Amino acid sequence: MQLDHLKRREFITLLGGAAAWPIAARAQQPVMPVIGMLGLRSSDVQADLLRAFRQGLKETGYVEGENVAIEFHDQFDRLPELAVDLVRRKVTLIAAANAPAAFAAKAATATIPIVFTTPDNPVTLGLVTSLARPVGNLTGVNWLSGELTAKRLDLLRELVPGAAHIALLVEPHKETTVRDVEAAGRSMGLQIRVLQADTSGAIDAAFRTFAQERPDALFVGTGPLFNARRIQLVHLASYHRVPATYSGRLYVEAGGLMSYGASVADAFRQMGVYTGRILKGAKPADLPVLQSTKLELVINHQTARMLGLTVPDKLLVGADEVID
Repeated sequence: MQLDHLKRREFITLLGGAAAWPIAARAQQPVMPVIGMLGLRSSDVQADLLRAFRQGLKETGYVEGENVAIEFHDQFDRLPELAVDLVRRKVTLIAAANAPAAFAAKAATATIPIVFTTPDNPVTLGLVTSLARPVGNLTGVNWLSGELTAKRLDLLRELVPGAAHIALLVEPHKETTVRDVEAAGRSMGLQIRVLQADTSGAIDAAFRTFAQERPDALFVGTGPLFNARRIQLVHLASYHRVPATYSGRLYVEAGGLMSYGASVADAFRQMGVYTGRILKGAKPADLPVLQSTKLELVINHQTARMLGLTVPDKLLVGADEVID
């Protein structure tokens, strides 16, 4: 009897140990890192940018849902509050999809890594002190919109010969864009009329002004509001029959006349690569801010015909893509 009792007790002990093995194994598994995506939605017209970001992650060995999670926070008027919430929840990294998101994240944390994209020079903006050595917890990708201002204006003049009065539509606080466009305009003998818009209603109001003043062409600046409202901008330009130039191909794919600038999708892919590298242990301060080198000219030939414009052969040959 005593022998049976001992055997039974050993058997129960073994069962208890076996039951504990899976629990111990689970406890030893690494916690999946969480990326807080600030300033971009999980699924909308910006799906191409998210696909590019995920591609960059994949290039460094990370696949959403398998070994990394992404949480999306995109309400533009609540970016500071959302950034604080991400810090409170101790996300592994914050991916800031635009400059306002980057500033919100920077104000919320000095320790959690931040990777940003912005069309404007981040040193001029004050996001980082140096492109080569960003210092602190921020690094990212600059897709060089501001540096291409003069070229964009020159291409617009080629497409609309004889244009003398150019309307410039910008988001508030884009003094650098205004300065660059006005300087380039002076060198080309163009008159620049500046209008600002910070809401959808303000965009409508700006185009009512264009209807009264009848500019020869329109230069649309960059910014998160304009990116989100690009369908509205393109439709209004078509309705008022004003030839317009934009910073990225997504506008032209939506029916806009012409864009010239860095590939925003490639900038988001590079942001994904940097995110993956930091998740693997790299420090933001050791990763220089990248400047996009992939530039593209995209022309919507159908829109040009609708506006009564003949696209010069030089532009057709030089375009990276012509949408017909």
